[in-house]
Amino acid sequence: MSSAPLAGVLHAHEFYIDGTWVAPLSAGRIDVIDPSTEAVISQVAMGCEADSVRAIEAAQRAFGKWSQSSRETRLALLRRILEVYQRRSQDLANTLSAEMGAPLGMALANQTGSGAAHLQTMIEVLADYPFSHLHGSTQVVREAIGVVGMITPWNWPLNQIICKVAPALAAGCTMVLKPSEVAPLNALLFAEVMDEAGVPPGVFNLVNGDGPTVGECLARHPGVDMISITGSTRAGVLVAKAAADTVKRVHQELGGKSANIILDDANLASAVHQGVLECFDNSGQSCNAPTRMLVPRARLQDAIGFARVAAESIKVGAATADGSDLGPVVSRVQFERIQHLIAAGIDEGAQLVAGGLGRPDGLCLGFFVRPTVFACEHNDMTIVREEIFGPVLTLQGYDDEAHAIALCNDTPYGLAAYVQCGDLARGRRIARQLRVGNVYINYPAWDTHAPFGGFKQSGNGREYGKYGLDDFLEIKGVVGYGAE
Repeated sequence: MSSAPLAGVLHAHEFYIDGTWVAPLSAGRIDVIDPSTEAVISQVAMGCEADSVRAIEAAQRAFGKWSQSSRETRLALLRRILEVYQRRSQDLANTLSAEMGAPLGMALANQTGSGAAHLQTMIEVLADYPFSHLHGSTQVVREAIGVVGMITPWNWPLNQIICKVAPALAAGCTMVLKPSEVAPLNALLFAEVMDEAGVPPGVFNLVNGDGPTVGECLARHPGVDMISITGSTRAGVLVAKAAADTVKRVHQELGGKSANIILDDANLASAVHQGVLECFDNSGQSCNAPTRMLVPRARLQDAIGFARVAAESIKVGAATADGSDLGPVVSRVQFERIQHLIAAGIDEGAQLVAGGLGRPDGLCLGFFVRPTVFACEHNDMTIVREEIFGPVLTLQGYDDEAHAIALCNDTPYGLAAYVQCGDLARGRRIARQLRVGNVYINYPAWDTHAPFGGFKQSGNGREYGKYGLDDFLEIKGVVGYGAE
């Protein structure tokens, strides 16, 4: 068992419904595994359809009053949530680190810190958000869409929970959250934060469970007006199909296979080094990670050398170990899938630059992956096409600017792309030609006000800041409102 105190286990066998902790109607349980040690650190209750319906009905009852609440009431609640969240941040970080493997420092500063940043941003947005305006004699009003079902992942769990919950609260929606069953304890602890902050009964509800049971119920149920999922493209397709019969809004933040174009006027050594670190952050388990590095073909061998040095400088270790740059990947399933894809890269003839199969030296237990770099000749290789979701980078050479843009866009995904350049005007021009929801020029700081979401099979809708709030609102026209 991890040495970190697991505050989130207090309500592991309960759900948060209608403002109170309740026993499940089902008897199912699932083990929560520490990926650094492979030890069982807790068990959580697994909900059934009846548990899900109970939560949906609580959200329906609460919607009428909460949707009519004032801006000031919602702001006051968000501020209380932020205050309690910050006070509990170390508990949240310890719990999250133990169940999904992020090194403790990163779990506090980045994983847990991102949730606080989203709360602060939504407070700023809500303070002067224009919920209505007069257009001629028509009053155009933005109103809460209704009850929202939320399905969130294990890789950035608090980030994804809060960038849905915060705008939903600000919009006047009520909600049912189904967090990932792989890393559910941090979500239970977040429900404690919500309870302590005084969220009205039924406004926020949490039911643990799996996708085919709780997730599908949320997607299919006619009492849910919107379903918001962050997950794989495969899961997003299943949710959209389940939601189709009730014509609810489907908001999807799905997979990615993001290119990182390093232009010939960029500093190649620093751009490659930083690109490797960006790709491997969170053990490569980020949907917008720059996993495909594109460099001028004439400089490919130099880039390979820089990438090898960067990859070999990364220390992989247990989440609680001092000095760990990368922790384990989240589960045995994920570990085995990554190993399979590394093997596919070798079998298909990609040049193994660093890393490879198996665990790093000295790590015999835990789901640890060697930071791996491949040089790839063709864009149709499996490791270039498929989202690996682990610390695996592919390097490709391009002939000219047009070729780099074509390679970047030659993917079914469209979440993000990265451009490294000396001439900013050139970088901006290239950004306009990339079929993605986000372009990051010269490794900028994270921006919680920037719209986050994808093109193509990376999903639809946007999260973060004003754009996240927009997506939890319906537009109503009151015609004749301003007539004399």
